[in-house]
Amino acid sequence: MTDKYEDEIIQEEDHENKDEDRHGPEKFCSLCRRSERQAGRLIDLPNNIHICSDCMQRSFDTMNQQMSSGKFNYNDIFNMPGVSMVDLGSFQNQMSQQQSAPKKKKEEKHKPVLDLKKIPAPHKIKAALDEYVIGQDYAKKVMSVAVYNHYKRVATDTMDEIEIEKSNMLMIGPTGSGKTYLVKTLARLLDVPLAIADATSLTEAGYIGDDIESVVSKLLAAADNDVEKAEHGIIFIDEIDKIAKKKNTNQRDVSGEAVQQGMLKLLEGSEVEVPIGANSKNAMVPLTTVNTRNILFICGGAFPDLENIIKERLNRQASIGFYADLKDKYDNDPHLLEKVTVDDIKSFGMIPEFIGRLPIIFTLDGLSEDMLVKILMEPKNAILKQYQKLLALDEVKLEFDEGALHAIAAKAMEKKTGARALRAILEEYMLDIMYEIPKDDNIGQVVITREYIEGNGGPKILLRGQEIPLLETAQ
Repeated sequence: MTDKYEDEIIQEEDHENKDEDRHGPEKFCSLCRRSERQAGRLIDLPNNIHICSDCMQRSFDTMNQQMSSGKFNYNDIFNMPGVSMVDLGSFQNQMSQQQSAPKKKKEEKHKPVLDLKKIPAPHKIKAALDEYVIGQDYAKKVMSVAVYNHYKRVATDTMDEIEIEKSNMLMIGPTGSGKTYLVKTLARLLDVPLAIADATSLTEAGYIGDDIESVVSKLLAAADNDVEKAEHGIIFIDEIDKIAKKKNTNQRDVSGEAVQQGMLKLLEGSEVEVPIGANSKNAMVPLTTVNTRNILFICGGAFPDLENIIKERLNRQASIGFYADLKDKYDNDPHLLEKVTVDDIKSFGMIPEFIGRLPIIFTLDGLSEDMLVKILMEPKNAILKQYQKLLALDEVKLEFDEGALHAIAAKAMEKKTGARALRAILEEYMLDIMYEIPKDDNIGQVVITREYIEGNGGPKILLRGQEIPLLETAQ
């Protein structure tokens, strides 16, 4: 009988050993110390920790009760047997980070985007523009007042239940007169996002080209995809004269009047769905809604042949009777563009509804030779200062004679491309100097002369420590 009982015990031990060989050593719950046979299947955690479903549920219930009451008491968990084997430090850090994050978001949310007290007054805006832009005093005054009123409207939203209309602008000026540069400088001074779009690439919806909403997409990208920041930005649409109505054509005008009509709601203020990180709605990217009600639109264009329309109107008004003007009276009038009216812009090809949404219309003067000389020297980032800094890095002083400056300005006037011609002319004459100067370490100063610009001589080269010219090179 005893032998039979011993045989049964041996068989059970063999069976347990076989199970242990097949499933590995028996696991115990790290908290309640029950075996897997007693507690059921255990949950495996790192560092060889095993927890049964009962202890896990008990832990979750305790945490939920404490968190719902706003107080999380860790003592209830630490008092549980075996919990010291579980590292809860990382869990505590995660909980504190999660609890502090929403507070930071709330603070950022309540921070105003625009503070009415920080909006600079018009005279301060103009004074800042004067440091970068030469001349165009009337245009700078108009832009300063319009921008000041617009951002007052945005910051206050409503004032005594009187809704203030938008101050969208239309600037007209010859090429190279500083239209784009004015807007860039203005946006930099105000520290608001700026998008510069070209109207020549815009087409009616459904045709090859950029959709009208793409200008808002560019602003959203400039604001780092921050919708609230983008809704207080500036959109500058250049070459706006290129979307004028086409005359005497039988083809469909997909980039002219149709684009003007498509932009009406955009200028007035509407909610537009634009893609995030792309210019086309066909791109497989998410869409977001941007309200253009508080976006300032500035349109600019050279409007070629507009002078002829103004001249024709003025001649028609004063061509009959004893006091009739001569037909060529306005041919050489430098201020002819200032006499522009809304009717002249309509005759050019802009539809009345489009012009009506640009209430502020002003012109920029063509640049004279004296203005070009000032543009060369006076702005903070003047072209001459840029070249002087480049040569200063080689420890060489660069100077320009007064006659050289006027010679450069005269050549720029001949090109009829405004201030853009100055850089092209300087690049041409500075090429040899920028190439030869690094060869000789003894050169200490270079003086650009009128003779060098006119092709009758060369620049004056002064060696280091010498006060008189020692070497003069031919062109």
